[in-house]
Amino acid sequence: MLASSKTIKWHSAAATIALALIAAPHHTPALAQDTGVQKSVHTDADLAKAVEAALAPHFKANEPGATVIVTRDGKPVYRNAFGMADVDAKTPLKPEDVLRLGSLTKQFTAVATLMLVERGKIALSDPITKHLADYPKTGDEVTIEHLLTHTSGIPSYTSSPDYGAGMAKAVTVNEMIARFKDKPLEFKPGSKWQYNNSGYFLLGAIIEKVSGMSYADFVAKEIFIPLGMNDASYEGYERSAKRIVKGYSDATKPAAPLHMSQPYAAGSLIATVDDLAKWDAAIAAGKLLKPESWKRAFTPYTLTDGSKTTYGYGWGVRPVNGVDAVMHSGGINGFSTFAIHIPQAKVYAAMLFNRGGGSPGSATPGYLTEKIAAIAMGKPYPEFKPVTLDTATLDKHIGIYRIDDKTTRTVTREGNQLFIQRTGGGKGPMLAASANQFYLPNSFTTFTFEADASGETTALVTSQTSGTDKSPRISKTPPPEKKAIALAPEVFDRYVGVYTIRSGFTMTVSREGDRFLTQATGQGKIEIGAETEELFFAKVMPAQIRFEKDADGKYSRLVILQNGRETPAKREP
Repeated sequence: MLASSKTIKWHSAAATIALALIAAPHHTPALAQDTGVQKSVHTDADLAKAVEAALAPHFKANEPGATVIVTRDGKPVYRNAFGMADVDAKTPLKPEDVLRLGSLTKQFTAVATLMLVERGKIALSDPITKHLADYPKTGDEVTIEHLLTHTSGIPSYTSSPDYGAGMAKAVTVNEMIARFKDKPLEFKPGSKWQYNNSGYFLLGAIIEKVSGMSYADFVAKEIFIPLGMNDASYEGYERSAKRIVKGYSDATKPAAPLHMSQPYAAGSLIATVDDLAKWDAAIAAGKLLKPESWKRAFTPYTLTDGSKTTYGYGWGVRPVNGVDAVMHSGGINGFSTFAIHIPQAKVYAAMLFNRGGGSPGSATPGYLTEKIAAIAMGKPYPEFKPVTLDTATLDKHIGIYRIDDKTTRTVTREGNQLFIQRTGGGKGPMLAASANQFYLPNSFTTFTFEADASGETTALVTSQTSGTDKSPRISKTPPPEKKAIALAPEVFDRYVGVYTIRSGFTMTVSREGDRFLTQATGQGKIEIGAETEELFFAKVMPAQIRFEKDADGKYSRLVILQNGRETPAKREP
């Protein structure tokens, strides 16, 4: 995750049911921690053991898994694979296997663009209409730099509600551009950051126009071959005998088909983790580009109002445990990815999963990759051991905490567990490290409750990778929760299945006993309660799900109602 709390993937995550806890930086509180895992890792052997210990609990040998590489000082110090490349054939994943990169592709598209800038073929300030003559006049306002930084205002084609229906079909570059080029801009270019696959699709078209080569040929001849990235390619234009492993939407179900002409320069590349290690070594050595271009790629873009984003050219920019880093994630049908480069520590970590959403538990690819990157640079994130507190101690912290005039965090108790929920976001469990210090599982988010001289809780300090903020308590009484009606399990079972929201992004509906659950790609399970037989509400956030019948009377789709939007999802066969 970037500091903006937006997941950087090939698809838009606008309709995801996700936990939102990000706020403005304030200060970093001390938190009690298990000091046994705080020892710096000095030798390569120690590092390999520490990384293995951090990752192994999150994978099952008989399910889809991930390939992993960690380098330090330009040399691999951990290289491994977990899980299956093919579940039915019981073929284990190997580190040398080829997987889809998803939005890690954007790094290569950005560098290809900057190579053409350095050759004088294009300029960052060029309006896109200078190189795409058929693009409408709205393109006069949009520069190449806007495309690189996700600040163009052009609608992202993967965010279209009907996008998923045709994602298996081949399209030409011009056909895809025609789907979005006549739509009005969503904001003035340069005034806002909004993740956008259309921008990188257009960059691919410009690369082809200016270079006279196809995008596949350009990245192969100008990047992959010179760097010895032997198994890297545009999927469908492979240069080696290797082919990608199977991708899955869950533990056993193969991912929905996607024609790779659709992600194109926004997400079509495939590679091994060994290829990515060579890529990072080239970056560290300053190859392909001049130092000024690399610096600019890793510098957060400044919006027209003077505020800085957390994105450069093809990389997200934010610290890893206090040390400057660049990173990106990817999510595409059957695969999820994450890679982190920490220049100061000369550390690189990359994980490629052949499962949409990553590991089978609630730990995301970004969390696991950042965790092992921090270990590799000798500055691991603290590990916490949960302690059990009595309800009287927990109840001291229940209430509403104000972030700003429109936003609060609400702390509630269910049994012997505290939960926290930000306005408009999801409700997450708070595990206790001590009487006043808590943390989110599989996350770097921690909480400290502050008290006055009498012991009365007065404020909540929340610390995350994006910064730290302090919220005063404004009420001891949380709002009442919505109650679900009773619904027979056999009635709910009509809805059980996988629903495609858009390419690479699904929602799985399941039942565990009398609990009704949903799980979006890359997220944990969320319990839902029935309002009617067909309308349900999320118990952890302000969102609803409505199940709908088709003309044949079968429940063939669901609709997510959240933040004033309705997002449909088609049921997979």
